[in-house]
Amino acid sequence: MKNVEPSGQWTIGALAQRTGLNVSAIRYYEEVGLLPPALRRPSGHRVYPPDAQDLLTLIRRCRDFGFSIEDTRALVSLSSRHDKDCVEARDIAQVQLDAVRAKLAELRELERSLAAFVSACNDECVGGPAAKCTILKDLGQDAPRPVRSGGCCG
Repeated sequence: MKNVEPSGQWTIGALAQRTGLNVSAIRYYEEVGLLPPALRRPSGHRVYPPDAQDLLTLIRRCRDFGFSIEDTRALVSLSSRHDKDCVEARDIAQVQLDAVRAKLAELRELERSLAAFVSACNDECVGGPAAKCTILKDLGQDAPRPVRSGGCCG
């Protein structure tokens, strides 16, 4: 593959291509300490050891799953620790799972509310003047109101 040094090191462009990250993300992960600093060619260009690909893939996957930078840092650290068991990694993943489930519950509630808004509009005022639309009235209140009969356009 092009962008591989004779020493087996990878250029930043090759790593970006192989890991699905963009070059600026790789620079950022290096800057925040998730990725060890690259070696530099005499020209100043970055080159990375072969194991950087696996590390960046781990970082990308952590970020894909929504782990914070600090949680990603902890997971990256654990990935090279043979003196620790996996309980810490499991606990970090459990906290993230709990957060995802909480967000899903919020999204389900949002979906129910929006569905009620659309349904009320369909039942009560669709086709009438926008200023009297039940959706706009509902959005203007602190809490969803019960569905009325009669509607704005009745």
